[in-house]
Amino acid sequence: MTAATHSTLFPQVPDSADAVLEGLDPEQREVATALRGPVCVLAGAGTGKTRAITHRIAYGVRAGILQPTSVLAVTFTNRAAGEMRGRLRQLGASGVQARTFHSAALRQLQYFWPKAIGGALPRLVDRKIQLVADAAAACRIRLDRGELRDATAEIEWSKVTQTVPADYAAAAAKAGRETPRDPAEIAQLYAAYEDLKRGRGVIDFEDVLLLTVAVLQDRHDVADQVRAQYQHFVVDEYQDVSPLQQRLLELWLGDRDDLCVVGDASQTIYSFTGATPDHLLDFRVRHPGATVVKLVRDYRSTPQVVHLANGLLAQARGRAADHRLELVSQRPAGPEPAYTEYPDEPAEAEGAARRIRELVDAGVPAAEIAVLFRTNSQSETYEQALADAGVPYQLRGAERFFDRPEVRKAHSALRAAARFGGNDSLLDDVVDLPSQVRAVLSGEGWTSEPPAGSGAVRERWESLAALVGLAQDFAAARAGVTLSDLVVELDERAGAQHAPTVQGVTLASLHSAKGLEWDVVFLVGVTEGMMPITYAKTDEQIEEERRLLYVGVTRARERLHLSWALARSPGGRPSRRPSRFLKGLRPGSGTAGGHAAAGGTGGVEHGRGGGGAAAAVPRRTPRTPARCRVCGRTLTDAGEMKLMRCEDCPSDMDEGVYERLREWRAVQAGRSGQPAFCVFTDKTLMAIAESVPEDERELVRIPGVGARKLNRYGADVLAICAGQEGVGLDEGD
Repeated sequence: MTAATHSTLFPQVPDSADAVLEGLDPEQREVATALRGPVCVLAGAGTGKTRAITHRIAYGVRAGILQPTSVLAVTFTNRAAGEMRGRLRQLGASGVQARTFHSAALRQLQYFWPKAIGGALPRLVDRKIQLVADAAAACRIRLDRGELRDATAEIEWSKVTQTVPADYAAAAAKAGRETPRDPAEIAQLYAAYEDLKRGRGVIDFEDVLLLTVAVLQDRHDVADQVRAQYQHFVVDEYQDVSPLQQRLLELWLGDRDDLCVVGDASQTIYSFTGATPDHLLDFRVRHPGATVVKLVRDYRSTPQVVHLANGLLAQARGRAADHRLELVSQRPAGPEPAYTEYPDEPAEAEGAARRIRELVDAGVPAAEIAVLFRTNSQSETYEQALADAGVPYQLRGAERFFDRPEVRKAHSALRAAARFGGNDSLLDDVVDLPSQVRAVLSGEGWTSEPPAGSGAVRERWESLAALVGLAQDFAAARAGVTLSDLVVELDERAGAQHAPTVQGVTLASLHSAKGLEWDVVFLVGVTEGMMPITYAKTDEQIEEERRLLYVGVTRARERLHLSWALARSPGGRPSRRPSRFLKGLRPGSGTAGGHAAAGGTGGVEHGRGGGGAAAAVPRRTPRTPARCRVCGRTLTDAGEMKLMRCEDCPSDMDEGVYERLREWRAVQAGRSGQPAFCVFTDKTLMAIAESVPEDERELVRIPGVGARKLNRYGADVLAICAGQEGVGLDEGD
């Protein structure tokens, strides 16, 4: 796993300001020399945006135009902020503050709280979910684990969009949010949570921004002091800014415009957290005289990967799509993306693991391979398949590298050796830094050869091997470095959570893969219902799913494998189909035009003929005695007759179809103001999900589906059975 530009880990520090500009392409150089704001950089995936903005800051500092301490660069993750600090240090621009929004706000809040409010800053809670659970108990609202997590996300969204409890229901409806419970209940829970937090004297993550905004708004002397300190601002990933973060940025700026923002509307994938590309897209409206630079030279991916990425966006719709960037690959040609269909999910995982094993055996480093999926729940199947294939792996989003017990012990051992190495017999016969590190870590379990198999022993070895590799790169880049220098480097990396490369295949969700890249990427589970995800209903949600797939595609440098399974488990009904986003892009899939019809349904055709559904309704045949389709017994119970099987006989129900039918039924019932069973009963939905009818003739044979309901709901039900999620959910009756 590497950062977003594939460069030397420890380059030499440039010897002058002009040397900072060497190696930049014309557009990157334009960014680097545009030192007075406002500046808007529209940077496509793999175009070197971090390189451009860090060289911009470094050039300004080295040329004496910018004072290091007057610059504040903000981004969204500690890893990205740590990488930015590291690059600036390598460019000779130490002293520049590069932080996340929350980190910068927390520092200011801690400093000014005694002066502005008085007393000590309340304790910051790491995880709010227990507080939400306590608030739910106080409200006598029972939430299961999933609902508790979803309710917590709703509270977080409310706070970053500056929505108070009393306004939650209206704001959620306006934003089209799928609320986990009745909006009134969520609003009640939100209010109780805030009361509970105040009563316990604690603040949460979002409060850090809210309180900083409040202090800067109410105390002009504090705002003036902050503005005197920071006079030049750089914001990375500007498409992910929330309304609250934008407000904080405006307060930092005051009436100035010395601001440089960098972003790509086509990589907006966090709208569920309150992020919006509107601030990026409206930048030139707010700043009419802004310098605008577009970065479209893609240094990451081959022309074949870039062609697929551009093709995905060419089918996109909406405001972000209107501002898409057409990437131009700067790399030599590579293999075409591979598309593979499997009978079921275990076969898909085994197939991916088998290909990965072949790549590793052929010399591709495991750390340069990733398996990316839509949801974290998909991870387990691939963990097992890779373990069975003897391939080491690491989970992105699992325990942080510097928090691992073996890394903490190794870090301590290296620090001790740096201080007292003269008395350590292990270091008597070694002189260079890599040999010293290997000697020290051999006492912690590192060996020159990896242990056989996988599991905890292999994971510990991989962690120590990553430290050995880091020491080798460090020594190769800087002559004469000592063990003490390495310890300082590790301390800085630990503070920024800037982990070295671990030698294992990366398993990650598409969301957590943002900002990373690998030589080989396996995009798995690219089916309808997963990509786009089932609960993506509106046009905006469908388009965000498309952008998420775009992000996944653009993680690949050289090889890209896309795959899907026709069934969830072996022997299951092969009812799934490839994602609509691949229509017209993968071989044999026709053109993309068909899926662009029927607005308001996420781009899925209804399948309704011009003559209307009534013209195709077949006559009901006379009823014959109902028999169980499994054991053949005559059925008399009404529920069993609807299922066409005995209650005790095994079911082959397609659970995905059943859940989509239930979601669709809830929407229809809400529109008509009727109970859900008036649309279809649970038994009828189960019968539909078990038989999965392919046409109206098969559907009307199911008890509970009459001519009237066939006319009204038949097309939607058949479309859902065919895998076309979202059908009928965005229209009136």
